[in-house]
Amino acid sequence: MKDVSTQFIDRMAVEVQGEGDAVLCLHGLGGTSNTFTPVLGALSPYKLVRIDLPGSGRSHRVEGALSIQRFVDATFNVAARLHIERFHLLGHSMGAIVALHCAAQQPARIKSLALFGPLLAPPAQAREGIRARAAKARSEGVPGMAEIADAIVAGATSPDTRTRLPLAVAAVRESLMRQDPEGYARCCEALADAQAAALENITAPTLLVTGEDDAVAPPQAVRALHECLVGSRLVVLPRCGHWTTFERPDECERELKSFLSARRH
Repeated sequence: MKDVSTQFIDRMAVEVQGEGDAVLCLHGLGGTSNTFTPVLGALSPYKLVRIDLPGSGRSHRVEGALSIQRFVDATFNVAARLHIERFHLLGHSMGAIVALHCAAQQPARIKSLALFGPLLAPPAQAREGIRARAAKARSEGVPGMAEIADAIVAGATSPDTRTRLPLAVAAVRESLMRQDPEGYARCCEALADAQAAALENITAPTLLVTGEDDAVAPPQAVRALHECLVGSRLVVLPRCGHWTTFERPDECERELKSFLSARRH
């Protein structure tokens, strides 16, 4: 792919590279634009736009509360600033929630959705834990983030990944440790308050990829989402946890390449 140009759009770090149909990438909680680095091989024919969402990664600190709607508005604003009218959307975890809301609110602008570790919204029993994580990050700062990172590695990657793929484990931990604690706390609060998108409004072809050991977006929940999205494709990766692109990059790249290739004009 062509060299990356990093821009700052409304204080968000946005990496832009390549030409052709636009693909916008939305990472999850604790993620960055690098969530999608392992699948770049599938994206060479496209204009690739990778966003560090407000409160995450290299994006500058923002004022006020964060919310899923604020992330949706930020996504469409990036597209507008780059003069992109219609685009494909890639999302991981919380980024998948944002992508579903984008597709529900402005369906004519979304060419397709490719969602990894996707969920409609956190289940009720998970919301208090996410809020507790926000409080820990805010009150304890970097040491708290180190403990959060270790807990997420232990709980959100598969046993097989932790045994055989130390670089994948390191990538997950490094992604979390690179977060600003206050920004991470606000993102946690946005996720804890997330509501389901209006799936009946979504018309875009959709790829859903999850891991058989994903405790955040378990296969049974993703199958229910699949059943609500007419014509969607569901892939469950064996021995894979929630950080799909890090844990099973080859499989994710293959599925993504096949899915997008079928939709090239």
